[in-house]
Amino acid sequence: MAVAFTREEDYEAQAADLPDRPISAHANLVTASGLAAIEAALAAAREAYARAQTDGGISADRTAMARATRDLRYWGSRRASAQLTEPELQDGVVQFGRTVEIEREDGRRQSFRIVGEDEADPAKGSVSYVSPLARALMGKVVGDVAEVGGGEVEVVGVR
Repeated sequence: MAVAFTREEDYEAQAADLPDRPISAHANLVTASGLAAIEAALAAAREAYARAQTDGGISADRTAMARATRDLRYWGSRRASAQLTEPELQDGVVQFGRTVEIEREDGRRQSFRIVGEDEADPAKGSVSYVSPLARALMGKVVGDVAEVGGGEVEVVGVR
């Protein structure tokens, strides 16, 4: 029976020893909405940390404190390194913060917004500026063709 308790405590200790979230080596470019999302995530992390301390901190729930501490470090670092990027808009040119519409070789059309790494969510129509797709398209204009993933795509719209 003592072994079972030891094992549970070992699992809790392992869960409480969370590794830091990886920080990208790329510049932390953000849109205005991305900066607001980072600030909201930082506020939520501060709240979670305060709640974990109030609820007894390490002695009560080591994993909650570890998660809160890890998230506070990550979002604090991302906020400190955030570079609000609002390039001067150039009509029809693929740029950071713009929404791009492409047409694939098979006729499918897709649109997505090029944003910072933390705000990228392909399922919601946004990709990171460091993604292969965004890199291939940056600086292109409507009508230009780029090679992406072994195929060609044409820029058909930028807004």
